[in-house]
Amino acid sequence: MEIVALVVGATGIAGRGVSQELINAGARVYGISRHRKGIVLGVEHIAADLLDTASVGKAVRGLKPSHVYLAAWSRRPSEEENIEVNAGIVRTLLDAVAPAKSVKHVALVTGLKHYLGPFEAYARSGLLPPTPVREEQPRLAVPNFYYNQEDEVFAAAKREGFTWSVHRPHTIIGKAIGNAMNMGSTLAAYASICKELGRPFKFPGSAAQWNGLSDMTDARVLGKQLVWASTTDIAKNEAYNIVNGDVFRWNWLWPRIAKWFDVAWEGFEAAPVPLEGQMADDAEVWKTMATKYGLVESDLWRVASPWHTDLDMGRPLEVMTDMALSRKLGFRVYQNTEEAFHDLFATLRAERVIP
Repeated sequence: MEIVALVVGATGIAGRGVSQELINAGARVYGISRHRKGIVLGVEHIAADLLDTASVGKAVRGLKPSHVYLAAWSRRPSEEENIEVNAGIVRTLLDAVAPAKSVKHVALVTGLKHYLGPFEAYARSGLLPPTPVREEQPRLAVPNFYYNQEDEVFAAAKREGFTWSVHRPHTIIGKAIGNAMNMGSTLAAYASICKELGRPFKFPGSAAQWNGLSDMTDARVLGKQLVWASTTDIAKNEAYNIVNGDVFRWNWLWPRIAKWFDVAWEGFEAAPVPLEGQMADDAEVWKTMATKYGLVESDLWRVASPWHTDLDMGRPLEVMTDMALSRKLGFRVYQNTEEAFHDLFATLRAERVIP
């Protein structure tokens, strides 16, 4: 199948993952983002502000994409604002490409908050969804911008006649500098600072996360599932979980990450020690390290997003993901999670993002 792809959020973790997989598959790929920096080699960059309807309309004018991959979101202070802004991004983009009458499939990337809800739903209300999470589980009775994004896709699919897929990863591992949710580079920066200053690499999260089972999603695996679902007839018009295929406990993986960086570590003790607090005064340290080691990014907060890592590792429950649905339909890609971290760390070091 000849694919003319439009990747929305092309410089983010998910956007880069699917862009690379599309390039590997021989597709022509257009990538929308505000800036070119971070775009995958071979992708034709289109500059646009996704929050500006006129900017998006101008950017896609003349394009005739066959496949659209929605992998962008904007963080807001409240869930009500998240709903307004992020559902608006989906609606604006799909309205902008509709006149071309070319779209055959739209794939939307969301995440496991589909089952968990916003942080307040499970951390403060005591609502603990059953795990492993499965696609058949109903929506929660709480505001959730993922639901509104889905509804925008469903409405446009009914109106325009394209097929769709929804993809729900769990904490994506991949390179994307300036990304709002990036545990891999956050831990890489944190470990590098700990080594530089002789501080211990302290696990920031909860007892449930330290001792419980968890899983994660390599951006390369996510990219493969996005392309698979958008080009395989029996896979269309479904929502899919997507993780690497293995499970781990942080009390096992944390020391292994520390070993990669050759830094002393500490596990969970009496209470969480969030990274936002641990790294609060590290911006100047990072600037000094950037000069000392010739790093390409001196702004720590473009490399690390400790708030997001704290939310994931601070959960009061173990979180695992069922992959039976897509496995049954033929998607059997597997990635070892420890090796995914090591691959990312090696890439960040080779590209002088970390020392």
